[in-house]
Amino acid sequence: MTAESVLRWGSTLDSVVVYAHGALCSRLARGAVPSDGRLRVTGLPRSLDPGSLRVRVLGASGVRVTEARVEVEAEPPPADAPDTLRREYERLRDAYASAQGRRDRQLSVIKEVEALHPVPPGRKRDDPHRRTPADAWLEFADFVDERLTGLHHRLVELEEAVRGAEHDLMVATDRLERASTDAPSAHVETTVCAVLTLDGPRDAGEAEVELEYGVPGAVWVPAYRLTHRQGDDSGDLVLRASVAQRTGEDWTGVRIALATADLRRRTDLPRLRSVRIGRSQPAPAPSGWREPPAGLGGLFSGYDAAGSAPVRASEAAVAGGWSGPEDDAVSGPPAPPPAPQGYGAPPPLTGVGGAPPGAFGGAPPAPAPPTGAQPRTRSRSAGRSRTDAPAAMAPPAPGMAAPPMPVAGPPEPSSAELDYAALTLAGPDEQGGRRGRLFPGSPSDPVAVEYRRRAEAAAMLPLPGQAVRPRESAGSFDHRFDAAARADVPSDGTWHTVTVGEIPVGLRTEYLCVPSVEPVVYATLALSNATDQALLAGPVEVVVDDEFLLTAALPTLAPGGERRVGLGPAEGIRVTRCTNVHESTAGLRNNTTVLDHRVHVELGNRLSRHVTVEVLERVPVSSEPDVRIEERADWTVPEEGEGPDSHAPGTRVWRMDLPAGATAALDGGYEIRIPTGKALAGGNRRS
Repeated sequence: MTAESVLRWGSTLDSVVVYAHGALCSRLARGAVPSDGRLRVTGLPRSLDPGSLRVRVLGASGVRVTEARVEVEAEPPPADAPDTLRREYERLRDAYASAQGRRDRQLSVIKEVEALHPVPPGRKRDDPHRRTPADAWLEFADFVDERLTGLHHRLVELEEAVRGAEHDLMVATDRLERASTDAPSAHVETTVCAVLTLDGPRDAGEAEVELEYGVPGAVWVPAYRLTHRQGDDSGDLVLRASVAQRTGEDWTGVRIALATADLRRRTDLPRLRSVRIGRSQPAPAPSGWREPPAGLGGLFSGYDAAGSAPVRASEAAVAGGWSGPEDDAVSGPPAPPPAPQGYGAPPPLTGVGGAPPGAFGGAPPAPAPPTGAQPRTRSRSAGRSRTDAPAAMAPPAPGMAAPPMPVAGPPEPSSAELDYAALTLAGPDEQGGRRGRLFPGSPSDPVAVEYRRRAEAAAMLPLPGQAVRPRESAGSFDHRFDAAARADVPSDGTWHTVTVGEIPVGLRTEYLCVPSVEPVVYATLALSNATDQALLAGPVEVVVDDEFLLTAALPTLAPGGERRVGLGPAEGIRVTRCTNVHESTAGLRNNTTVLDHRVHVELGNRLSRHVTVEVLERVPVSSEPDVRIEERADWTVPEEGEGPDSHAPGTRVWRMDLPAGATAALDGGYEIRIPTGKALAGGNRRS
């Protein structure tokens, strides 16, 4: 059955889950189930990872999927295919080349005119002197000047046309580079489709299938918008993600979910093998391997009797054959073929770990070279190389370890050999017992690899201001955020904003100041997360009373956690600080130096509402047992915090409630008692 006769279903992109790197897309296709169960679902992107395709039937229709594989088809694009950007780019490129050609021709004409100069006729030795026609020389010079003036005026116009054409070409190039990669970029359109085989009752009617696949080239970072009204204890925090993708398909009207997990993480469980004590037991034959069919050796007897086709020198060099006249002189019976490999290879000759030498993913050993031939290095399709040596191997040199002994057991197929759709049947020209057996084909499609490489360029985009990668802020936990509405994200490799939803948060406005460092009061928002999901680090736009205030950096906020977000200086609250230090001596013999520090802080609220101000002060901390510090203030020791909310040792806190238009004063201090023997002579005794 040809590809044209297979029923085709169109598909629609329904949902996308964007991970830290890459995305998992889901497409829906619906149609009548064919009688033979074979169909093709079109619309898949070119950068699709073939190993990630998963298909299932939605609904209880009694139809199930028995086979699913990815195929690529090439066909010329339709005549009415929208390609205006590329056509405009090609037109402007030709216009720019034509403008440059006209400018260059004008320059050549100017160079020719500048080379014009009068040449007097030749004069013989006996000829008398002739008069120079000065009028003719002057007329010629005027003609050249007039001609050059006109040519230079035309050159200015042509250079201006070249600059305009160059600017238009640069704009068109930028638009083409920023355009969506969903449109085909070549004159031949490649279509990726999923070839499915459905099994079910003949009267199944219509069925709906869901195709899930992974694609690279999609990234996202969180962003927020915080709306708050002064005096309220709550606010609206809107999670908005910046999403960029270059997967080769436009996401139009899709359900978007954002996850912090790594799409390429391992999902297979480690295999725990049993440890046996006692008599050895034969290992069971692994899945995917079986004995070769009977009569495989006689299948190609007629082909061998007809004789092989002559091999050209270039083919022999590529195949790794010996070169030189001695190859033709070798006669005698052919060397016995080595142990066949691949599916159908018998288990006797095995290598380390129970796998045959070079089997299941590698090439089989080559036949022994003729007598007197030197070892050679031959290239393999798998990208490796080895040195073929004669059959009679010399004993290992002194000091070198002997090769490991073969371990009996059946071969173990690799993951590439268990991909039955990618296996190819070796032809009759294959040597070394390969012909007639299945082996893995090419590792990957180079065109698909190039598409995926271009898609990965989205991960190199510069991040927006104050943005943080989700894997860096999520820590050891993974989170998922589902957008409330469908969104559009074109495949142009630039950042697009997607609104995810609102997150209820608790807000409390606090005012802090450190007058010993700076006499300024700062406003902060104490943000508490009451949901069961973490808030990732990212930029947050703060809007207070319907006016945009600033863009701050929101740290990662765990469920139930609380963090402060700075809003900048509060101009409506003033603070002043005065200190006084008095030095004296105490004790029976005046053997103790007493440093009395007194702190006076004044606060003034010029706002129209009640505020609570937190004033931070510090008290010296001593590690000497003889040095005593006595505090004389009603301040308190702050609670221990983590990260940015942690306080240095010796920090003290005053909390003062200020009504609108009120002022208050705070007085405190401490005494430092130092033995005279440990006191410093001179120096700064102030804070």
